[in-house]
Order: sequence, then C-alpha cells, then structure tokens
Amino acid sequence: EMGKVLLGVGNPLARDDGVGVWIAEHLQAPGWTAIPAYRAPENVLGKIASLRPELLVVVDAAEMGLPPGEVRRLPVPAAREMLGTTHGLPLPFILRFLQDAAGEVFFLGIQPREVGIGEGLSPEVKEGALRILEALERGDLESIPLLGEGISRST
Repeated sequence: EMGKVLLGVGNPLARDDGVGVWIAEHLQAPGWTAIPAYRAPENVLGKIASLRPELLVVVDAAEMGLPPGEVRRLPVPAAREMLGTTHGLPLPFILRFLQDAAGEVFFLGIQPREVGIGEGLSPEVKEGALRILEALERGDLESIPLLGEGISRST
C-alpha cells in the first residue's frame, strides 16, 4: 500500500539546501515511502508515477524571506517560484508532472540560513526539519502554516 510518498529535494553538499534530503533520510513514520532526490528529482519521477500515491509531499529549502528554519506550506504558484531556485532545476515542469501523478500534493518550504558549500544543517533549519518529521508522523500537515498571502517577497 503506497499511500504516502515524501520527496525530499536538495543538495546535501550545500549546507541548508540539503534539508529536503535530510528529512527523506530520517522519515520513519509508518505508511510513508521516503524518496531522497539529491540533485535531480527528474530521476525519481518515473518511480513516483508508478507508485501513484494518494498523498505526495515535496520538501525543499525555499527562499521565503522568513527567519531561518521557518516552515511553510506553499501554494502551487509559490512552490513554482521558490522551490528548486537554490539548485537550478526546471521545477515548473516537474511540479506539473507530480500533480498529475498523485492524488494530493503538498509543497513544504524551509527557509535556509546558509546554502554555501559545506555539509550539515544549521541548528534552526534542523529544528524546522524535526517539526516537519513530527507533522508527518502525526499525519497533521495542516498544522504547518500556509505561506501568508500578506508576506511580500522582493523579487
């Protein structure tokens, strides 16, 4: 029963940019299949399509103009704009594909502190990652606030 899939996107060699992969590697919740997508989510698209999950959660570092470690659910337009910016992937195409492959798709962004070269997460971002793991284990993604309409981002 492949009901729920977590796709963790990122580059673990760029500090906080690896947070999605870190979450995928640490998810132990029953009923979840975790897929770490290191640099290229396109490599795992076929796998996700074959699983046809009811619920797909995509997690990535996202520049949201928030304090480091803050976690938000991203509506699709924001996800398109923010996810993958740190590693330059053609995410609009990928997001469209994922929305067709799964029943329901949640996009979660974590505000990074540093995305320079290096390994390991900053403490704030690790804390945000642990909050996401707890929400997944409780099956309570709605507890993660939606990125506010009122938050202005400088483009």
